Amino acid sequence: MILHQLLDFELLRVMWWVLLGVLLGGFALTDGFDMGVGALLPFVGKTDTERRIAINTIGPVWEGNQVWFILGGGAIFAAWPPLYAVSFSGFYLAMFAVLAALILRPVGFKYRSKRDSAVWRSAWDWALFVGGAVPALIFGVAMGNVLQGVPFRFNEDLMIFYEGSFFGLLNPFALLAGLVSLAMLVMHGAAWLQLKAEGPVRERARMYGSVAAVVTIVAYALAGVWMASGIAGYAIVGSPVTDGPSNPLLGEVARSPSWFTAYAAQPWIAVAPVLGFVGAVLVFLGFRAGREVSTLLFSKLSIAGIIASVGLTMFPFILPSSLDPKSSLTVWNASSSHQTLFVMLVMAVIFVPIVLAYTAWVYKVLWGKVTEAEITDNSSTVY
Repeated sequence: MILHQLLDFELLRVMWWVLLGVLLGGFALTDGFDMGVGALLPFVGKTDTERRIAINTIGPVWEGNQVWFILGGGAIFAAWPPLYAVSFSGFYLAMFAVLAALILRPVGFKYRSKRDSAVWRSAWDWALFVGGAVPALIFGVAMGNVLQGVPFRFNEDLMIFYEGSFFGLLNPFALLAGLVSLAMLVMHGAAWLQLKAEGPVRERARMYGSVAAVVTIVAYALAGVWMASGIAGYAIVGSPVTDGPSNPLLGEVARSPSWFTAYAAQPWIAVAPVLGFVGAVLVFLGFRAGREVSTLLFSKLSIAGIIASVGLTMFPFILPSSLDPKSSLTVWNASSSHQTLFVMLVMAVIFVPIVLAYTAWVYKVLWGKVTEAEITDNSSTVY
């Protein structure tokens, strides 16, 4: 028996769909609060010392948190090549904007303290704001477009044709999804600052975090109502071939009245949006009560529920096509080969636990609050 045949092709495809969600969710749960702190920086820090406190809560961990982003991008490239090709070509300008914003973050961390100038430091603080807010917004806008369908198609030779534009991505529903993403990551960043900071920074984070939690609840609810009433879904015609070749043109796909038909077929997936709402409500209550650890955990719960609700609602679709529904990418027609998925799974089983263990150890070592006394001692901080 060939080793990779120990696991069915269908099972491997589902496992990699789950693993991709775990990797992207891990990015949102870890680097998400880094982006949230960056977006909050000009508002929670009124003095240079206060802004340095906020920055130093994430300075030692942000690079490690971005490992999840790299792993997620690598998983898309290796496990779902057509998804990588379509998304990175169709969303090219949006991806470039994300990359440019993310580059500002390490540059801002390294350069803001190189000159003792208020104007210099303020400029880099706003650069850190852009590096946090812009990716958070664009990721949500991208997801809003995915839910509506992306204007691409394949020809008979499986060549990709994308017929959208950058400004076409900025439609009302996608902007609402971007607001959900930005609000939930600001909420997450505020929960992190409440845990790690002291004094005025902590109190302002509680205030802004409470507002962000309310915005998350309201915007997420509005997006759900909009999806139920105004966004058509997609459905595979007939029985899908779950272990066949990766060729989108071999199956038939039709538009459905709404994505919410998935909840009628599988009511149990409603647990995901429930967790999204309940988590955000508990975050709001946690901010009001001043609870630290539980508020951060509930923030993670809310984010996990919101992200999972999108994936479970769309399954098995991963990138539907509004131009030609038949070209839509699904879990069953867009994966790498059976052997490739198996080899990658073996590597993931080995290395993902190592990443988790190292991350847990880093957070244990760096546990504790960032204080003003530490900030004023230049030998202990560099940001």
